[in-house]
Amino acid sequence: MTRNQMPVFYKDWEALAAEKLERGAFEYIRGGSGSGETLLANETAFRQWAIIPRVLRDVSSVEISTSILNQPIQAPILLAPVGYQKLACPQGELAAAKATEKAGVPYIASTVSDYSLEEISEHTPQGNNWFQLYWSTNEALTFSMVKRAEQAGYKAIVATVDTGVLGWRSSSFVHHFSPVRATRGGANFRKDPVFQALVTEWTEENIIKEIQNNKRRDHMTWDDILRLRKITSLPIILKGIQHPKDAEKAAELGFEGIIVSNHGGRQLDAAISSLESLSPIVDAVKDRIAIIVDGGIRSGTDVYKALALGADAVSIGRPYIYGLAAYGEEGVVQVIEQYKSQLISALRLSGEANMKHLSRENLHHSFTCSCNLRDT
Repeated sequence: MTRNQMPVFYKDWEALAAEKLERGAFEYIRGGSGSGETLLANETAFRQWAIIPRVLRDVSSVEISTSILNQPIQAPILLAPVGYQKLACPQGELAAAKATEKAGVPYIASTVSDYSLEEISEHTPQGNNWFQLYWSTNEALTFSMVKRAEQAGYKAIVATVDTGVLGWRSSSFVHHFSPVRATRGGANFRKDPVFQALVTEWTEENIIKEIQNNKRRDHMTWDDILRLRKITSLPIILKGIQHPKDAEKAAELGFEGIIVSNHGGRQLDAAISSLESLSPIVDAVKDRIAIIVDGGIRSGTDVYKALALGADAVSIGRPYIYGLAAYGEEGVVQVIEQYKSQLISALRLSGEANMKHLSRENLHHSFTCSCNLRDT
């Protein structure tokens, strides 16, 4: 399959992935929590913004390369941490990470990857890899994974702060599908010396049981996250920020970045969309902390809108997983390159040669929300 024959639109990538994947696996990837209100809101929020083009401007040269955390990247796009990627492709995280190495954008490796963080790093010697951290019930295990990421050359730690309690994942109940029960997502645990010491008898049943026992802590606080400062010099990004007061606290405590995210609509159903969260957060902390946004970003024009609303970069999840399911590494490369191409086109057609000059003046909002999070 040549690149010219690959899908172009998000819905086509999704349809192709649905054809290739087992139903339970596909619905696990596609689905959100509850009735899917947050999942739908993430996409709908982008449709409520329209680009206002300018004309008679020189857009013969458009630059989309930038930097994030002082690290140069070829486009303001990151691949979000997604676990269990062997559900989509046998090469899983290795293929996705290698695609980002080709595309020149960061890859965020999940704690619940099917390949260990060391294996991912070994396969991407020129890559820009970040490590996403779930806070374990065993803090020694948490810190061990952070130190391993540091030793393996990862450039940042992305601490997920919105999953102490898992959302009500309706698709898992309907399709009776659990990636953990399918022995997925345990590579980082199996390779960890702290975890190995916890398993008294090295059987598959005991390993899975200990992974479930140690995967996530349900009572994290700011004090917990601050302890990361004592064990790593890597930049720390907090993923799952949705309220400007939490963003302000992250900036005040000296964290280097945040990811404005509702976990792709997979946690709290009926939560505010990521894009609606973005503007109040930008107003609260812009220029003090790096701001990345994810959720509902389905094209390069969506990237444009997020940048115009103040994000420094975006991260995408389902789109690249569908590319991975469809055509492996090359599918992921194609998805990223399509986003790049669409962003360049949007900049040129709107009369903006420099994406760093984008602002809310480039957009028109067709719907005004009366809520004001900063007053609550």
